[in-house]
Amino acid sequence: MPHGTRLRFGLSLLLLVSVVPRGYAGVPDEVSGAVAGVPASSLDSAGLSSTTAEALPDLALAEVYRPGLDLGDYLVSEKLDGVRGYWNGRRLITRGGLPVKAPVWFTSGFPAVALDGELWMGRGTFAVLSGTVRRLEPDEDAWRRVRYMVFDLPDHPGGFETRLNALRALIAATPSPYIGLVAQNRVADHDALMAALNQVVAAGGEGLMLHRRDAAYRIGRSADLLKVKPYLEADARVIAHLPGRGRHEGRLGSLLVEEADGTRFRLGTGFSDAEREDPPPVGSLVNFKYHGRTTNGLPRFASFRRRAETL
Repeated sequence: MPHGTRLRFGLSLLLLVSVVPRGYAGVPDEVSGAVAGVPASSLDSAGLSSTTAEALPDLALAEVYRPGLDLGDYLVSEKLDGVRGYWNGRRLITRGGLPVKAPVWFTSGFPAVALDGELWMGRGTFAVLSGTVRRLEPDEDAWRRVRYMVFDLPDHPGGFETRLNALRALIAATPSPYIGLVAQNRVADHDALMAALNQVVAAGGEGLMLHRRDAAYRIGRSADLLKVKPYLEADARVIAHLPGRGRHEGRLGSLLVEEADGTRFRLGTGFSDAEREDPPPVGSLVNFKYHGRTTNGLPRFASFRRRAETL
C-alpha cells in the first residue's frame, strides 16, 4: 500500500456531542452522554525536552474547510481542543514523537493496536491539560480528569466509515474508563454545518472536523480531513515583550511576534491576567486567531490564543 494512503482507524470528534466514558465528572453534562449507540505540531515541549523522542508518528492532518463540497460525503464531529496523542499499541506519544508520561493505570487495558486520538479534559481546559501532559512526573489527580478520545485506528484496510465501525467494536470491548470514542454525525448542507458550528462554539467548543466517509487514512494534509472554525489561526514566534500601560503597567502589554515569512506585528489582546504576569518566553511559538489579512499582509484583529503546540 502506498505510504501516503496508509490506513489508520480514523475518528474525528463529532459536532455537538463527543462520546466520553460514563460518569466522567470532568466533562460538561452535554458532552458526556451516550451518542448514537456508541457505548484523534503539538504541545509546548517545556518540561519534556529531557525525554527521548521516538520516530514522528505518521498522522493525517486537516486542511481548512471551504464551502462548495457535497457534505453528504463527510461525517462531522466536534474538534476537541486537546493534545494529539498517538497510541502505538504500547505507549502514548505526541505528534512530535515525545513519550507522554501518563500514569501506568491510565493506559492499562488499552488495545494492543495503534490508535490516533486526543487527550482531553473537557471544553476550555487546554492550559491545564497541556501542563498535565508536559510533566515528567505525572500528577495522578490531574490525570484522573483526562480521557483519551480516539479518532483514528491505524493499519485498518477500509474507508473512514468502515474504520469507525471497527473502532466502535474495539472501544466497546476495552475495559478502561479512560478511553472513549468521538461521535460522528451527518449534516445535510453548508447551512446545517454552520448551525452545528455555532452550537458547538456557543457551548465553549473550538470547532468541527469533517472526515470523508470513504477515504483511506491519508498521511499528511488532504481534503479527506477538514477543520471548520469561526476564525483563522496561525503560529508566530515571540520576538519581544512590550510593557503594559494603565491597568497592565508592570506586566505584559503585548507581544512582538514574527511569522515564518518574516511578517511582524503586535499581539495585545486575548491574554489572561496570569498570562500577562508570566508571558510566553522570547523565542517560543504562540498561536493566534485572526479574521483575514490586510493589503499589507498583516492579520486583521489578531488575538492571542495560547502557546503553540510543539511536542
